[in-house]
Order: sequence, then C-alpha cells, then structure tokens
Amino acid sequence: MKLQDVILRAIAKKITWLDAADIAGVSARTIVRIREKYEQYGYDGLYDQQHRKRYVHRVPLPIAEKVLALYQESYSGMNVLRFHQKLQSEHGIRVSYSWVKQALLGAGLVAPPAPSKKPREFPRAQVTVQLPRRRIHFVRSSA
Repeated sequence: MKLQDVILRAIAKKITWLDAADIAGVSARTIVRIREKYEQYGYDGLYDQQHRKRYVHRVPLPIAEKVLALYQESYSGMNVLRFHQKLQSEHGIRVSYSWVKQALLGAGLVAPPAPSKKPREFPRAQVTVQLPRRRIHFVRSSA
C-alpha cells in the first residue's frame, strides 16, 4: 500500500492516524509532518517531497475532506463519473474527475478497475504444403 493511500484512508477516517503511522512504518511524529504537508500543499504535496514549489492546481484539505465525507455519507457505491457530476452540479465543488477518482481509489472507497480482458487467441491451423519434387538437370557447357 502506498503512503498516499494510507494518508487518504486516515483523512477519510477509515483508520486512525496512529494506525496510519503503523501501516506506513513511520513514527507518529513523522505522520504528523506528512499530514501538515498535505494540509499545506494538498494531495499533490504527498508526491512532491523534494521540490518545495507551490502546486497551482492543489486541492485544499477542507475540500478533500468534504469530497470524501460526501461520498461515504450520501453517495456510497455510486459510479465515480456520476459522483463527479453530482459534486459539480449539486454541491458546487469544481475539482477534476481524475483527482476525484484518484482520491476515492486511494482512500479505498471504490474498487480499482478490473483488468481488461485480452481477446482469446485461437491456435492457428498449420498447413503443410507438399511441393512435388522435380529433377533439375544442369547442363555443363564445354567452354
């Protein structure tokens, strides 16, 4: 499980922050630092730990918590695309579909997509072609 997934589960209140620290294999103080970084830089602050640049498209923590809480309380089991549309139309929350899907997947609120089935390959029929044997006579020139 990735660190981002553990943090999202803690934000969604599926696990406690101490459990998140145990799962991530870090101390309680480190998980507090990671949480502060999330609050300051948003979800993308979890990915960019070396470059301290401000990410322009970050989602603030209160909005992320509201999105996760809305899905858990009101829209549990709903399709991610429909939930994203409801967020925009009924709640006025303007976040990208990819962020919503990534957040719900990371928090463990939706199942990951099933792997696509490859078309079944049938064995090709092997055709053996028998060519008739011909005798080729080479004529030597007397040069």
